[in-house]
Amino acid sequence: FGDLDKGPYSVPLHDDRLSYANNTYCAFIRQIPSDQAFYLCIHMIIVIFLCPTIVLLSILIYLCNPILETKLFLATLVGVIASCCAVYYAVPQLYHYLFSRRGSPIIFNRKTGKVYVNESYFFNFKFLHHPSVFLQPKKRRIKEYDWDDLHGVIIHNMSRNALSSTVLMVCQPGTHQVIDHIMLDPMRAGAGSTFVWGWINSFMVHYKSANIDDGEY
Repeated sequence: FGDLDKGPYSVPLHDDRLSYANNTYCAFIRQIPSDQAFYLCIHMIIVIFLCPTIVLLSILIYLCNPILETKLFLATLVGVIASCCAVYYAVPQLYHYLFSRRGSPIIFNRKTGKVYVNESYFFNFKFLHHPSVFLQPKKRRIKEYDWDDLHGVIIHNMSRNALSSTVLMVCQPGTHQVIDHIMLDPMRAGAGSTFVWGWINSFMVHYKSANIDDGEY
């Protein structure tokens, strides 16, 4: 984790995630269509494979004698619990990738100082969800924030690929108490991980490095 400074950056941007920009606002998408399709297929396969697995293991538990076949019973029970946890995680991800619209855009308006988010309810870091939301696959989160209340944080992935993500922390006005978070730029390699954050900062204060023609749209 690391805090990102707020203010103008002298960095260029040539990125297909900048979907639109004019003198008033800019819009970034946070999901590239190819990535969205790939992860949709992955989570769909997980759900399709694990649901019958849970049923079969549950039947095996029912038929198993826990006294005479203790090891088999415990192994099957662990398998059911692990499979249920995996499905519990995969279903919200499936909803997210299946029903996300137009790359889950985030809009920055420098004239009003507002930031607008329109995304799937499941586009977040939460693991625990209220059971009722599983019956609302198209549930959305539409929010409006003040730019002054947003602070950038970079999250480093210590894997061999060295990927980083930029997250916007939403603070209570006038304080540093975090009340919400927004994924801004997921899974970026190397130094490019902060280019979007730097360009947005420059755009919001009309700094010259934020050229509205920098997008690849």
